[in-house]
Amino acid sequence: MNIVCLDMEGVVVPEIWIEFSKVSGIPELKRTTRDEPDYNKLMYWRLDILKEHGLGLKEIQDVIAQIDPLPGAKEFLDELRTIVPVIILSDTFEQFASPLMKKLDWPMLMCNTLEVAEDGTITDFTMRCKDSKLTTVRALQSIGYDTIASGDSHNDLDMILASKAGFLFRSTDAIKAEYPQLPAFEEYDELLAAIKAAL
Repeated sequence: MNIVCLDMEGVVVPEIWIEFSKVSGIPELKRTTRDEPDYNKLMYWRLDILKEHGLGLKEIQDVIAQIDPLPGAKEFLDELRTIVPVIILSDTFEQFASPLMKKLDWPMLMCNTLEVAEDGTITDFTMRCKDSKLTTVRALQSIGYDTIASGDSHNDLDMILASKAGFLFRSTDAIKAEYPQLPAFEEYDELLAAIKAAL
């Protein structure tokens, strides 16, 4: 029994924080898990910047409403889901992801949640579980699934390395150089072929 675990941002949709950085004019918010391996450190840094600029959930959701999936992502997911179960494993938040999942015809998503004050200020966040991507892959393996995983960032590496087959997709040169044993792809048809070959 196989199951595919995919990262969300950078793999099937644009990086939400980068898009918000462009619209808000705050270049510091372009920093992602490609740059900072410590997710908690990255998120608290982001929340401090939002607070400094008086920005909250509504402003981010207004930008997300204008974001479309990456070109070809929906077709890739549609075909992939006809041959194998697929779960999107993301460190994003329910309050961010829902409009994007709707545009992808609601693939299964496991992510986290934001704590939001009545005035819309994002005060904190709750992670679904520790090391959520690796923990989920290990849990799936414990109930009889062989996992195949793909992602682009530091926080995807554990689930990729723990799977029977794992692939980098549109990753950075630095990550590709650090993990030369991982096949790296730039196009959906290449990733789809690699997943099919691993089944």
